[in-house]
Amino acid sequence: EEYNADVGASMPMNLVLFADAIEHICRISRILALPQGNALLLGVGGSGRQSLSNLAAYVGEFNLFRIEIAKNYGFNEWRE
Repeated sequence: EEYNADVGASMPMNLVLFADAIEHICRISRILALPQGNALLLGVGGSGRQSLSNLAAYVGEFNLFRIEIAKNYGFNEWRE
């Protein structure tokens, strides 16, 4: 509810957090808190990778941005 009030106005998330999802949020949060922490999240479509990552970034008070790859995506765009 707090996430939806702060960030989710444009795209609210109505999630049911079961034990496994909470464990994944904790893992992602721990990784993001590390210096230069990064992770490659794998799973089938619709498994919640993006939603859990968004929520973990919100919990850690991180700024979130998404890289959108297009046909003309090159080195200069990567450097931004």
